[in-house]
Amino acid sequence: MPLTPNSQEKDGHVQINLLGPLSVSIDGNNATPTAPKTRRVLALLAVHANRVVPNQLLIEELWEDQPPPSVTTTLQTYVYQLRKHLQGGFASSAGPTPSGCAPKEVLRTYAGGYMLCLRPETLDSLRFEQLAQRGRTELERGDVESAARTLREALGLWHGPALVDVNPGPLLQVEALRLDEIGKSALELRIEADLRLGRHHELLGELTGLTARQPTHEGFQSKLMLALHRAGRRSEALDVYQRTRETLVDELGVDPCGELQQLHRAILAGDPALNPPGPDALTGSRRHTTVPLPAREARWAQARSA
Repeated sequence: MPLTPNSQEKDGHVQINLLGPLSVSIDGNNATPTAPKTRRVLALLAVHANRVVPNQLLIEELWEDQPPPSVTTTLQTYVYQLRKHLQGGFASSAGPTPSGCAPKEVLRTYAGGYMLCLRPETLDSLRFEQLAQRGRTELERGDVESAARTLREALGLWHGPALVDVNPGPLLQVEALRLDEIGKSALELRIEADLRLGRHHELLGELTGLTARQPTHEGFQSKLMLALHRAGRRSEALDVYQRTRETLVDELGVDPCGELQQLHRAILAGDPALNPPGPDALTGSRRHTTVPLPAREARWAQARSA
């Protein structure tokens, strides 16, 4: 089940969340920094958890190309404030720190940089990436039921766009986009797993919303077309293709990708390969129906539209 701050209260653990509003919870109590630059330092160290972040990167994130004259001292002040804030929370906890380190070692100082020492289960983005990769591996080996379950758990960790309430500098902007892209990929894989399991009727509402919000995302459009076709709504599936084609031409000046065109032709031809999966897939068999879908990379979608 997804980790939440409350799931760690009895052990005195901390939970840091980046997949949505930035938050720090220690023993179930809110310990989130409020100062904007301190929050930005915490966020950058967290997205690079267990790796040394050089001072120059922190300076670039905080001030870009206009650092103050006393930039080194000012950066040290922000790090000191963050360390004091975190240590105060850890000191009040009866349990171990999230890293198994002594409290003073959670935020470590190195020559020319700093590192936030965290276990994966303590940081929602690390946990998410682990689950997303596990779900992808399960899907690739044909364990479709497990993949759907794992990917659903991963997406359940999202509570809004990554770092939605942080005013990011250039580095955090990139990291937020990276996390959002991994989230989109995991969502597409979860939908693919559900389609392989014959859940096309259940997916129609979610896919209709997704495609309306992201009309140029060909992966979501193709999955809506397949779900509609399997639900006996062939003409609507063909309409989706026409709308997608017009949108791609009007907005991007491109035609649909080859895979989407192939799916369109298969629907027109009534290709039996598009039929719903048989009982083997529904019981989690490693066999599944092959369909001409893009192999790219509703909780995450709802979070992105918030």
